Amino acid sequence: MKRAFDLMAALIALVATSPIVLAAAIAVRLDSSGPAFYSGLRVGLGGTEFQIHKLRSMRVGSALTGPAVTAGDDARVTPVGRFLRRTKIDELPQLWNVVMGEMSLVGPRPEHPDYVRYYTAEQRRLLSVRPGITGPAALEFHDEEERLKGANPEARYLNEVMSQKLALELRYLDSPTLFGDARILVRTVALVVRRLLPGSRRAAR
Repeated sequence: MKRAFDLMAALIALVATSPIVLAAAIAVRLDSSGPAFYSGLRVGLGGTEFQIHKLRSMRVGSALTGPAVTAGDDARVTPVGRFLRRTKIDELPQLWNVVMGEMSLVGPRPEHPDYVRYYTAEQRRLLSVRPGITGPAALEFHDEEERLKGANPEARYLNEVMSQKLALELRYLDSPTLFGDARILVRTVALVVRRLLPGSRRAAR
């Protein structure tokens, strides 16, 4: 049932959000040189690696010049990219990952392989389900980039933030329901809408 819902909802959402993605893609191209979209390696169901799709929010080659985690004051992020990341519009292309069966609408957020290697045996249980576009940790840490501002964001992510996020995801994994997923989706949409409203920057933190 979850897969059937994911597929139907993702296809509808792809059509509904295509004008937003198109406008954002044009803005990305006008803002900085390089492609409008970005694909990065993540770890999914069963530990299989896949390419996650996003609207590009960083300068070309940024993956080679810094950590896989991004802080709010990261100079690699473009001006348009900051808006896309704050509003989560950059993640809309992941609906295609859902259609392809690599992701779910709701589930544990997929992690970069560099960080998955630090998972404990218990945390690796998260790889038994499809990763999600949104989930309990994505909502709780919607301001993650702001929290990581300052020196050594990668170290703080590994030593503090990641374990807290994974604990939330594990609790979700213990009792997932379609009703619970629906609540997470509604909360996610509400968060995005608030961030799109004028003057919402402070409220979104």
